[in-house]
Amino acid sequence: MPDTAGSDKRVQTSLRGIARTARFNTQHRFRDLYGLLNTEMLHLAWKGLNKSSAIADDDITVKEYSQDLSANLERLAERLRQKRYRAKLVKRRFIPKRNGKKRPLGIPALEDKLVQKAVAMILTEIYEPDFLDCSYGYRPGRGARDAIGDLTFQFQFGVFGYVVEADIKSYFDTIDHDKLMAILERRINDQAFLRLIRKWLKAGILHPDGQVEHPVTGTPQGGLVSPVLSNIYLHEVLDKWFQDVVKPRLSGRAIMCRYADDWVCAFQYRDDADRFYNVLSKRLGGFGLEVEPSKTKIIRFSRFQPGRERDRTFTFLGFEFYWLKDRKGVPRAQRRTAPAKQREALARMREWLKKSRQLPKSQFFDGLKRKLTGHYNYFYVRGNARAVWSFYRDVISSVFKWLNRRSQRKSYNWERFKRILEYAGIPKPKLTEKKRFRTCALS
Repeated sequence: MPDTAGSDKRVQTSLRGIARTARFNTQHRFRDLYGLLNTEMLHLAWKGLNKSSAIADDDITVKEYSQDLSANLERLAERLRQKRYRAKLVKRRFIPKRNGKKRPLGIPALEDKLVQKAVAMILTEIYEPDFLDCSYGYRPGRGARDAIGDLTFQFQFGVFGYVVEADIKSYFDTIDHDKLMAILERRINDQAFLRLIRKWLKAGILHPDGQVEHPVTGTPQGGLVSPVLSNIYLHEVLDKWFQDVVKPRLSGRAIMCRYADDWVCAFQYRDDADRFYNVLSKRLGGFGLEVEPSKTKIIRFSRFQPGRERDRTFTFLGFEFYWLKDRKGVPRAQRRTAPAKQREALARMREWLKKSRQLPKSQFFDGLKRKLTGHYNYFYVRGNARAVWSFYRDVISSVFKWLNRRSQRKSYNWERFKRILEYAGIPKPKLTEKKRFRTCALS
């Protein structure tokens, strides 16, 4: 690949210019965005592409495409410039879930993912200044752990006593295309750019049996542009509505915390929570969305009624939230790994151990270290030591079991096994949450 440092700088300067305009002029409608989809932009998108993810192309691999990368990107940019680019079918695969159901997964073609990555970069610069602090999903510099930390901070030092826990039924599959495009048109005045997005929305889905489905709702299955499109939609449907319409009409304080389509709202007074709960279905219905009744409820969540009873806890982003008094009798907002998530994580780990026990020991222990570290990095927050250590002990017991089944003869006793773990550098749980000395983002 030739040196493209200068080109990258020009593209990044263009993106910064878009971000600057979006930040200082909230009514500006952007034009000539399609012209940014040139070779330089595609090079930058390629650098940010996850090369290890699956692609739908049967005739070319990532490695083959990268061998003549510059020429391939120039040809792709030329097709875009001449309006000859066509979105390919998205291959659908189904992943088994723990409850016996199957989760649909979309696998786009390589060049579709590449162009979507470039478009997602542009959309992010346009809409990032518009997004509110209550939104955490698929945004630069923000993540689920930030949402968990800020929400806990607000409960501990706030005045909230009620939580509305809600779930949108099949959100990514039910986004209304026309309403989404109308929302995009408020900030984008480039029909070629908008037509490109609509192509992906309408791209056919190829099922394993050979049938082709043409979706009428939803964002592109597995597409890299889907996260930012879904954020834009819920920013309009929920975030702005809650901030500009709901909160001014309330008697007390209220906050929303949203990560993609997973969100909760906290209220100071019960009447405010009831009013919001009663109008929520109507608001979502106006945008083609529907709440899941079995997962939408109001709960009493207050320091004055601590406990782990089912009607006093809620689950958000894999954590169960509850109030509990510390050793000094002071109520604390606590979090622990949600029991269902703990069981799922253990089941996945046991399945991996069973399948991987015949790997060379170096590969086996490297994989084990990555999985344990990933679990600690997400779930080991203050107050959750018991659940994380329980996970560690269960995993180590399973490792001992399956390594002793590599052959017909038992290979390890516990003493030798513990020395092997120490030699392999298998990490023990370590707290990864930092103290929050700043004012949290939620307000």
